[in-house]
Amino acid sequence: MEKTDLQPVLEKAAAERGCRIVEIIADDDNNFDVTIDKDGGADLADCEYIHRAVLAAFDRDIEDYALTVGTAGISPEEADELLENDK
Repeated sequence: MEKTDLQPVLEKAAAERGCRIVEIIADDDNNFDVTIDKDGGADLADCEYIHRAVLAAFDRDIEDYALTVGTAGISPEEADELLENDK
């Protein structure tokens, strides 16, 4: 997957939550680390919403990508851990 394919989906989902995309880091293995923020601070629910919007937009079996969404206050690794514990 290309960053240019992912970015519009991220921006739309972020806007729906009142967030903005601060940074998208992509590597050659289709791993994407996304950082979001919003006035008052983005939270786990914002990260989860944006992550699920991407899951709905792309088939991971076809696109073969990994996505982590975090905030300026929550690292991508912390967000992943919180999501795992929330299941």
